[in-house]
Amino acid sequence: MLLNGSTFTSVHDVANLSALIEEGLRVKAAPLAWSNIGRHKTLGLIFFNPSLRTRLSSQRAAWNLGMNTLVVNVGTESWKIEMRDGVVMDGETVEHIKEGAAVIGAYTDILGVRAFATLTDKHADIGENVLSKVQQYACKPLVSLESALRHPLQSFADILTIEEVRREQRMKHRPKVVLTWAPHPKALPQAVANSFAEWMLRADVDLVITHPEGYALDEAFTQGAYITQCQDEALECADFVYAKNWSAFQGNDYGKVLLYDTSWTITAEKMRRTRNGKFMHCLPTRRNVEVADDVLDSSASLVIRQAENRVVAMQTVLKCILENL
Repeated sequence: MLLNGSTFTSVHDVANLSALIEEGLRVKAAPLAWSNIGRHKTLGLIFFNPSLRTRLSSQRAAWNLGMNTLVVNVGTESWKIEMRDGVVMDGETVEHIKEGAAVIGAYTDILGVRAFATLTDKHADIGENVLSKVQQYACKPLVSLESALRHPLQSFADILTIEEVRREQRMKHRPKVVLTWAPHPKALPQAVANSFAEWMLRADVDLVITHPEGYALDEAFTQGAYITQCQDEALECADFVYAKNWSAFQGNDYGKVLLYDTSWTITAEKMRRTRNGKFMHCLPTRRNVEVADDVLDSSASLVIRQAENRVVAMQTVLKCILENL
């Protein structure tokens, strides 16, 4: 058993991380070797928020396994869904999550759900309000396509990418992996950063997190990492540099942009502090805001490989779930 059950919402659902990585690399080497395992099975994909890589990689992964896919874009191609209990539905919402999730569950065998943080209701975000209600009422195996707190498929793809590079370069040392905050004009969730930290702390790497004052992540995700507010210190001799913006988490500043400081942009000059380090980002990225062109377009950039490994991550997870249906 590579997963603890039929749910994949965090690294805590992984029974054996090293074995899951090996399985992912095996799937990548022969993507069509299990093309009948999902025959006559349907993957439902519910999007409460936009997507490019997650949507396409999930559909491609399902196809590789012989699965059909049904896609629901909530609020644009379906009714607006009410999440609150006990509410009088005399406003814009037309369907309640209780019926909506149950119906989608009846039509599918496995569900994937994408629902970002509100960045306004911290209590609801921490409680994974949307993800938990879909899981409760759909009653089907569930894969998180990104939630308020985490993005486990992205993190799985990231760790696959790091492991591939380690093997290609025959790294003998324990890699230094840096997660650095990067500037962005809009408030973004903490999900990718949370999840990346959580997975890296389970992996055979040394994790360093760097961010400006006021951008500390929830300690539940970062305990065990070395944390510094000096980006130059963090980048010194790094093997992998993962840039990502996130909004404030702590106190009354939750969900806010506290500063827009382009001195945190990853540039070629900064990458020279690393040990010929590789650059990583989940995409999409704001060019010359989060990262300079001369880094993103360089041979050090792993962003396209990360995106390609999103198919591998989803296919591996779906394969594990299908084998236990």
